[in-house]
Amino acid sequence: MIEIERKFLVKSNEFKSQAFIQNRIAQGYLNSNPERTVRVRIKGEKGFLTIKGKGNESGMTRFEWEKEIPVEEALLLLDLCEAGKIDKIRFEIKVGNHSFEVDEFFGENEGLIIAEIELSSENESFEKPNWLGEEVTNDERYYNAYLSQNPFKNW
Repeated sequence: MIEIERKFLVKSNEFKSQAFIQNRIAQGYLNSNPERTVRVRIKGEKGFLTIKGKGNESGMTRFEWEKEIPVEEALLLLDLCEAGKIDKIRFEIKVGNHSFEVDEFFGENEGLIIAEIELSSENESFEKPNWLGEEVTNDERYYNAYLSQNPFKNW
């Protein structure tokens, strides 16, 4: 499956009151190589294994394969992951015809808040809420795999 996604920094906490779902997420990487990341995630009470390919030139489009796995297996796989786990709360917010996923990071990445929106094409228009800040789609420093190895607090 192909994923088309744009990423933005978030400039205020106003989004929290607009969230219709929020989940704690713990994730680690079996492989954080940008050519092919392999992620293990526990989101709420569910486990997931995800493989992502390298993004295209714009950074918006890349291959993504995800499979739900039992949370017990995800916990075992997290123990095999590279050093540097990601801890965050994901807020899901409906804006116009789209949903934003806003991640508030904790631990080594405390202070970082990133919003993502999935689109059906790279030029699809969408409504931008007033809490949305600078676009960082093509900046690999804001990829979770990068943050797991180079935490925000060290920038």
